[in-house]
Amino acid sequence: MRIKLIIAYDGRPFEGWQSQPSGRTVQDQMEEALGRIAKARISLHASGRTDTGVHALGQVAHFDAPPGSSMDAAAWKRALNANLPSTIRVMASERVLEDFHARFSVIKKTYRYEIDTGEVLQPLRAGLAWHYPQFVERERISDAIQCYLGEHDFAAFAANRGDGKDVDSIRTIHEARLESRGETLILTFTGNGFLYRMVRLLTGSAMHCATGGEPVSWIMDLLEPGGGKHSSHCAPADGLTLVNVDY
Repeated sequence: MRIKLIIAYDGRPFEGWQSQPSGRTVQDQMEEALGRIAKARISLHASGRTDTGVHALGQVAHFDAPPGSSMDAAAWKRALNANLPSTIRVMASERVLEDFHARFSVIKKTYRYEIDTGEVLQPLRAGLAWHYPQFVERERISDAIQCYLGEHDFAAFAANRGDGKDVDSIRTIHEARLESRGETLILTFTGNGFLYRMVRLLTGSAMHCATGGEPVSWIMDLLEPGGGKHSSHCAPADGLTLVNVDY
């Protein structure tokens, strides 16, 4: 029986999603809880990695229940939440077809990035928003992120994982939206996939334009295929949340 989970977590205590030797990742915590419940090792497959400090409201993962298990999807949800730290929660669970795969069945993902432009960051916002206490030309942010819409080669907006693998950098951004709530700016990106640190680089580059560092045309130049250029303006992990994954 294959079980699909929707998982929310506060990324601050963890070294990202993917398992690490330290054991301080969300995947490590999840697989430890699964093993404790099943009395057997269970592998968990996610829609993708999130970095150290990045949060999730709608990370998706799946696992195959051990043969002979009598637990249904709802029972797995209850058992996992009883065995996980309070910073990780299974928000929903369901049985899915055997051909469902949390990573390879993805159609699109939505990320949200929050920026606090107030003079002083509220203590309860620490680690949940990028504190950027300076004047920002909001119209220029909006103009900048509109450049990302459509299919482009986003090689200039991706960091190297250092694993030596060649990665196809063509992606499609379906939505790039700016909202303002008082002193907080919220950027929302929906696309068919995102490269390593891509959302943080898209955000940091747009903010660089918004504060007069470069004209918006600079972003268009970076999107030109084969240019060999790269943005170095990477926003911190603090304000980034994986909101939703569509299948």
